[in-house]
Amino acid sequence: QGYEGLVEGGDNIKQANWLSVSNIIQLGGTVIGSARCKAFTTRAGRLRAARNLVEHGITNLCVIGGDGSLTGADIFRSEWAGLLEELVREGQISEEVARKNCRLNIVGLVGSIDNDFCGTDMTIGTDSALHRIMEVVDAITTTAQSHQRTFVLEVMGRHCGYLALVSGLASGADWLFIPESP
Repeated sequence: QGYEGLVEGGDNIKQANWLSVSNIIQLGGTVIGSARCKAFTTRAGRLRAARNLVEHGITNLCVIGGDGSLTGADIFRSEWAGLLEELVREGQISEEVARKNCRLNIVGLVGSIDNDFCGTDMTIGTDSALHRIMEVVDAITTTAQSHQRTFVLEVMGRHCGYLALVSGLASGADWLFIPESP
């Protein structure tokens, strides 16, 4: 559940093994869950997350997300040493444990179905979102034709019309409305 899982700890943090990741590559979305985490926006929430990571001996994070997730990762990284010092001061971890976990390595990957990140051809999530849209278009096209009706399909994309544009082109849509050209 993203940062929510880091803050809450417990069963949210577990080691992935062959069995737990088998047969998921074809699935869209995130199988590990995703959640907005208000607690992680506070130092107290990040302190709990640091405690949970240290407890599990985790010093490497791979953060896949958008602006909020990657900003949170950068803040967490910059505060890491101070968070460990605070945990030592509060007696939650020993100085030896703090020394063992003194470095937090973070890899940040842009995960956005909007495909709106400069410098990359396609962000994580875009391809599977387009695939699902085309499956839906294929399924409703014959229904629309047989009933001689116009169908309107709305796709996600917040401020970016990439999904609408590409799926509209691929499906031969008659009209297309995108935020870049209202």
